[in-house]
Amino acid sequence: MDHEQLQALEREWLMPTYRRAPVAFVRGEGASLWDSEGRRYLDFLAGISVCSLGHCHPAVVEAVREQAGTLIHVSNLFQSAPGVELARRLGRSSLGGRAFLCNSGAEANECAIKLVRKHAHARGIEQPEIIVLEGAFHGRTMGALSATPGLARNPAFAPYLAGFVAVSRDDPEALRAAVDERTAAVMLEPIQGEAGVHVVADELIAAAREACDRSGAVLVFDEIQTGMGRTGSIWAYEQLSVRPDLITTAKALGGGLPVGACVAAPELGDVLEPGDHGSTFAGGPLVASAALASLDLIDDPELLRRVRELGARLCDGLRAIEAVREVRGRGLMVGVDLVAGADAPELVLRLLEQGLVVNAPGPQTLRLLPPLIVSEAEIDAALEIIAGVLG
Repeated sequence: MDHEQLQALEREWLMPTYRRAPVAFVRGEGASLWDSEGRRYLDFLAGISVCSLGHCHPAVVEAVREQAGTLIHVSNLFQSAPGVELARRLGRSSLGGRAFLCNSGAEANECAIKLVRKHAHARGIEQPEIIVLEGAFHGRTMGALSATPGLARNPAFAPYLAGFVAVSRDDPEALRAAVDERTAAVMLEPIQGEAGVHVVADELIAAAREACDRSGAVLVFDEIQTGMGRTGSIWAYEQLSVRPDLITTAKALGGGLPVGACVAAPELGDVLEPGDHGSTFAGGPLVASAALASLDLIDDPELLRRVRELGARLCDGLRAIEAVREVRGRGLMVGVDLVAGADAPELVLRLLEQGLVVNAPGPQTLRLLPPLIVSEAEIDAALEIIAGVLG
């Protein structure tokens, strides 16, 4: 099937929920992708931080191949070793408590929303509220969408789930004032990825922790994009002075396969009881095996150190480009604001023509999320392409 035939079939049979770039990728290896015409691209988006070990990492491929030939699915009505082991690995690597396994980041956040609401009701709160930040992105299912202020203003999907209060990501005092006796949780991303890679200030995160401690509310970190080594530590919160009570993760967790989790501190691990929540495919042997292989590879001090070093190399190179106004981020999670008049979506297409995959989360912002296994030479090659296009 050639590319034109594929585009025609898509127009006929897929709901038009995405504006796709005019490229069909057919193969991937490491930080490289190849299209249907045989052309190679340098992938600095990594499936929006999903393929953080690069494409088709041999260890993940082997884990999937072996498990697929043994047992793919059994349902959560029975025990399955890979899922239980994954929950143990996640708990031990983070908050020390239990995990709910699911299929995506939005589902992980749905679990967190249900958990903190039930926890609030047990504390006598009849109409619990969750404080979220302007610029947040927590997903597109109805609960997660309601927690995403920018998207929850679209009247096409109203009415939204009630009980979410949005405050500025730059105003610690506004957050403190918003937390009161009705607050079930404060929910935030340590770095807002979909908003353009905005690092939430330490002062606001500290204010969130203090306010939750004062009120008895739960502090939830959405680490769906920041987790699994993206910032140079397994979890982004490890580089902060604050420890959350719940974290949600997905994206890179499965090495390319769909898996997510909501991980609790020990005191919240038994809030959800049998019948409170569930998922048909969640924690199945196949995806859990892929996630375990991914954790084995990413939970490596040497790799994480290199993520920080390569991130610094990338950011320094970007700052040297005249058309770049600001560079933000941590590790290999990088946002680039361009000078006035720049058209980021149009530049993304020009970069694609030159063999570099990035995306534009805003009209003047580029986002770079290269695989954690990217090399210095590939960083330099990407910088050369960006400088040439922006020049």
